[in-house]
Amino acid sequence: MPPILVPFVAALSFAAAAAPPAPRPPFVDGLIEGFNALPVGRPPASIVRYRYRGQLVYFVPARCCDVPSALYDAEGRRLCTPDGGFAGGDDRCLDFFEQRREETLIWHDARDPRPSR
Repeated sequence: MPPILVPFVAALSFAAAAAPPAPRPPFVDGLIEGFNALPVGRPPASIVRYRYRGQLVYFVPARCCDVPSALYDAEGRRLCTPDGGFAGGDDRCLDFFEQRREETLIWHDARDPRPSR
């Protein structure tokens, strides 16, 4: 790397690391409230943010073999069902798993799945 670029690259790296995380959209809080109103799943529910097709999206993985996953845009509009369910997804975002980037776990149900005594 040319010496003239070293300070620029270092400053850019520092700025990217210091950038605050994207705020959590209100619809995500609604999803979390809904999951918390249900018994803990096996596996527990989670919400993961990705960059997909140039936008931030929120992925709720399938919780079981016949329960479909869901992919939402940043406004809470359901974009597609990448996988899960009896059909294995709705074929509207077949490239999601290959094209998703910048994975960030937003929420994971940390409640104990064992019944209380």
